[in-house]
Amino acid sequence: MVLGIELGSTRIKGVTIDDMFRVRQTGVHDWENRLEDGYWTYGLDEIQAGLRDVVSQIDTNNITALGISAMMHGYLCFDKDGNLLTPFRTWRNTTTETAAAKLTGLFSFNIPQRWSVAHLYQAVINNEPHVKNIAFITTLAGYVHWKLTGKKVLGVGDASGMFPVESNIYNEIYMRDFKELTGIDWASVAPEILSAGENAGTLTEAGAEYLGLPKSLAGIPLCPPEGDAGTGMVATNSIYPGEGNISAGTSIFAMIVLDSPFKDVRTEIDIVSTPDGKPVAMVHCNSYTSDIDAWIKIFGEVSGLPKDKLYDMFYEQAMSADVNCGGILSYNYYSGEPITGIADGRPLLVRMPDADFRLANLCGSLLYSAVATLRLGMDILSAYDNKASVMRCHGGFFKNAAGLRVMANALNVNVSALSSAGEGGAWGIAILATYMKHSNRELNEFLHDVFTEPDTIVKPGKTDVDAFNIYLETYKKGLDIERKAAEIL
Repeated sequence: MVLGIELGSTRIKGVTIDDMFRVRQTGVHDWENRLEDGYWTYGLDEIQAGLRDVVSQIDTNNITALGISAMMHGYLCFDKDGNLLTPFRTWRNTTTETAAAKLTGLFSFNIPQRWSVAHLYQAVINNEPHVKNIAFITTLAGYVHWKLTGKKVLGVGDASGMFPVESNIYNEIYMRDFKELTGIDWASVAPEILSAGENAGTLTEAGAEYLGLPKSLAGIPLCPPEGDAGTGMVATNSIYPGEGNISAGTSIFAMIVLDSPFKDVRTEIDIVSTPDGKPVAMVHCNSYTSDIDAWIKIFGEVSGLPKDKLYDMFYEQAMSADVNCGGILSYNYYSGEPITGIADGRPLLVRMPDADFRLANLCGSLLYSAVATLRLGMDILSAYDNKASVMRCHGGFFKNAAGLRVMANALNVNVSALSSAGEGGAWGIAILATYMKHSNRELNEFLHDVFTEPDTIVKPGKTDVDAFNIYLETYKKGLDIERKAAEIL
């Protein structure tokens, strides 16, 4: 059995898979980031407690390999003795606008606010005293992997969200420019980059204890730790040029694997990497399901119904919404959204006095709002003729057929989801851990053996596409309301 664990924004999930890549066991721990001193963060003790809770729900005696994945980007920095220098700053923070803009100009390469190098440079700009003591910077997946193995390494996909990579190494020209700018040698503080299939170390006794595993498992191999983008690509079999996928959760991002490097600099488009080093164009939106989840909680307080029933009800109602959702407009921004130029998020619900304010239109507006920003970003990417014939989807949002229908109509593209769509990145990293035994083959070739189930394609419908486009025009006009809300509240 192979164990894969992914630390997402709202839950930590672990799965074990067998030799046929089927999920045999699952463990889940819910958690939530908190805003502390102006930064979204989780405590190191929360990380360990969540991981141990997940592992406690799984029979781990027959585990032969392990993989760790987590939300990408962010800022975890340590001194030479391994002490955390400042609380974990997650991808959700939009506090690095100055640094991201300056680095983008310096490199002529888009550096989003989420990226680790932007967090580091912003700390330099802010004259934060901890900077002089930094000996190691990593991501959440890299941190957990380090605790388990003692190895300061990272998969190329996750590394590509820390600092630009080229040919599976950090871009040497940009590292030189960064050192001239800051005096910091990126290569000396960043994790070593590994590619899919490489052995990334073995579980130590201390690592087993940290995770709550039996010490007898010390010595099992770990694959390179990856970010949720990389495991999303694997979980949807989308790592070959021209293939695309959508990962939906607290945030949402769409990715298309490129034939060649993306030459233009667009702040709406991130350039990252597949787990085996191919360039990928990503459109990333900071907010996705959080606002829907908040409304579901309210519906639960009113009705007393269980959460799964409420989600089914929500989707059913949303599918019968009027065109333009009866004049109801919503924004799901829990944090800033660079694609639309929103620095600070404020979830909003706005309606005209004569709006048809009924449940179906409310649910429709919330669902349309969740995908609207992604559509705006994908319009920009599509203008560069980077399109996929099918966007393969994964995440709990796509367990319900309505999620696929809305996505197909919002993006006006064919979409699909496999039966494993809800398993997400934990399954993807378990597949990458299994791949270590098959690394004599190309990753794309190996995945053909994993994905034997044909795609079920959902096609957009002209009437529904037109209805979404009408809503989107109102959404774009109302963005100034969202901007003003952040100024006032």
